[in-house]
Amino acid sequence: MSRQRGAASLLAVALLSVLLLVGAALGVVAAMVWAHRTAQAAADLSALAGAAGLQEGEDACGVASRIAGANDASLISCQVQGEEVTVEVMVTGPRWLGQDEDLSARARAGPG
Repeated sequence: MSRQRGAASLLAVALLSVLLLVGAALGVVAAMVWAHRTAQAAADLSALAGAAGLQEGEDACGVASRIAGANDASLISCQVQGEEVTVEVMVTGPRWLGQDEDLSARARAGPG
């Protein structure tokens, strides 16, 4: 019986370590989903603002860039084809547990 003394403590520490690791991994996944949603929202708003600016005779890509910046994103590309504006934006991804990827999103907007 004395040989098993403390075995429950080791098991508890091991289980808590596994739970901590799983919790950290879920935190990274949640942060990546949040960053992707931020990127998509910034792309949608930038494309809509660019298309609206184009209709008003403004520089569509300049307007899209300002809106992307206001939404914590950077404009990677902007194309105007006729009355449609297509943008791609990037946001900084989470830097947890070795994650170093940035997230991007695209959107297109125009009349009709």
